[in-house]
Amino acid sequence: MTKKIMMLGGNIFQETAVLAAKKLGYHVIDVDYLPDNPAHQYADEYYNISTIDKEKVLEKARELKIDGIVSYASDVSAPTAAYVAEALGLPTNPYDSVMVMTHKDQFRAFMRKQGLPMPAGSSFYDYSEAEAFARTLKLPIMVKPVDSSGSKGVTKVTDLDQLKAAWEEALSYSISHHVIIEEFIEKKGYQIDGDIFVRDGKIVFWGVCDQHHDIAVSPYVPAGLSYPSTQSRKVQRRAEEIVQSILTGLHMTMGAYNVEYIIGKNDEVYILEIGPRNGGNLIPDTVYAATGVDMAMYTVKQAVGEDISDLKRVSASSCCSSYILHSREEGIFRSIEFDEAVQKRIVKCFVTAKPGDKIYPFRNGKFGIGAMVLRFSNTEEMCEMIDHMQEHIHVNLEKENTR
Repeated sequence: MTKKIMMLGGNIFQETAVLAAKKLGYHVIDVDYLPDNPAHQYADEYYNISTIDKEKVLEKARELKIDGIVSYASDVSAPTAAYVAEALGLPTNPYDSVMVMTHKDQFRAFMRKQGLPMPAGSSFYDYSEAEAFARTLKLPIMVKPVDSSGSKGVTKVTDLDQLKAAWEEALSYSISHHVIIEEFIEKKGYQIDGDIFVRDGKIVFWGVCDQHHDIAVSPYVPAGLSYPSTQSRKVQRRAEEIVQSILTGLHMTMGAYNVEYIIGKNDEVYILEIGPRNGGNLIPDTVYAATGVDMAMYTVKQAVGEDISDLKRVSASSCCSSYILHSREEGIFRSIEFDEAVQKRIVKCFVTAKPGDKIYPFRNGKFGIGAMVLRFSNTEEMCEMIDHMQEHIHVNLEKENTR
């Protein structure tokens, strides 16, 4: 009998999972509140329901008698997927643990209880309390929503005069109107961001990437993710031990996780986030291009209870990177040009901006105008090019006042 799988979200990055499910022969049901999202065209059914409305999603899932549910590349809908699966007796991680992982304040509290290294910080609903706490911290500090993803609403504050604006920015992206403030940790080398996979409570695939940024426009929003990471295996093993201890402590037994961590100047591993879902920004597509391991496929198979015992660690057979197409300036989009060095390396590419669209500087993930996966000969060539990609890509804009 054909498996029915419900996919929460249908944006361009979530298309990968929808297509994986279709390739497996599943009946795909897409759910979100954006009927024009591109992945819906590949689904067998679509329902206009907000992915954070747990009760309505559960009602529809029960009515349709689904076999599994997935929140792919989305933190905000991950609790909904766990809530629905738990209610229907479908494969899932504990709902309460998913809530901890998708809320920075709860995740930090859990890590503190476990005695794991982390920056000094706390979370607030009230600005006056936040300001008083911020004055006790050593500058610079980071201000973030507790419950958003894609680096939305994240600001580094170097002077307390900047705190109010940073607070308002974070608040504008928080569903719960809740903001976390913590000390900034100076990192050594690249920040790490990538996907891992868990089966029977154990990490069975470790696919972390080096994170690259367009410093001129935003030092914290990932602009590219290169695989394999150049980080030493010794450091990666230490990070994996910490991540495994967190997963065990939260009773997480299955699924893909998007992991972010840094190495401090003291050589300590600091876990920043573990999202209970596949990564966005084409991370699974990049890892697939480099290794042949299709984590989107394993995600949907595991969600409907199918066997994934063949998933194992595989070394990269090539060096691949994702890159988020973006602009450094505001204006009316006309076109985008890639030089020959980029064109010959493209594995996958899409541009979401259309001529005439107004686009904005790349302050967070929602301001991207497309994405691609590129293949390189070695990590040195890859990192050099991704770190200087603006030399190879030209976004043609028209200023509004010249129209």
